[in-house]
Amino acid sequence: MKTAIILGSILGLAHGTAAFAAPYVEVESNSSFTGNDYTGGSIYSHGGYEGELGENGSWFVQAGPELVLTDGAKSEVEFSGKAGTSFDITESTELYNEVSFITGSETSYGVKAGVRYSF
Repeated sequence: MKTAIILGSILGLAHGTAAFAAPYVEVESNSSFTGNDYTGGSIYSHGGYEGELGENGSWFVQAGPELVLTDGAKSEVEFSGKAGTSFDITESTELYNEVSFITGSETSYGVKAGVRYSF
């Protein structure tokens, strides 16, 4: 329930700040290794929206099912999502951030932020 409230709030914020929102579908596969040993992975299929924030920014929000593949364990389907923004601070420098979550026995959350410089 907490996840639905958070996602709904993010969707409401994104919808209210955008002049135009473009829908998309993203399918992504991730794998983890320790040395040569495969430890697990996941495949998600998210539906999302993205749009502009003023002249120099953009936002996105996406969510959907995620197949969690743990080596030596039964696969599970969870619900995951992420939302983020990016802002151009110069023609070659961009600031970005993202929050993410995935359900499970306990809902896990992630946060990242960074700077990208293009040459």
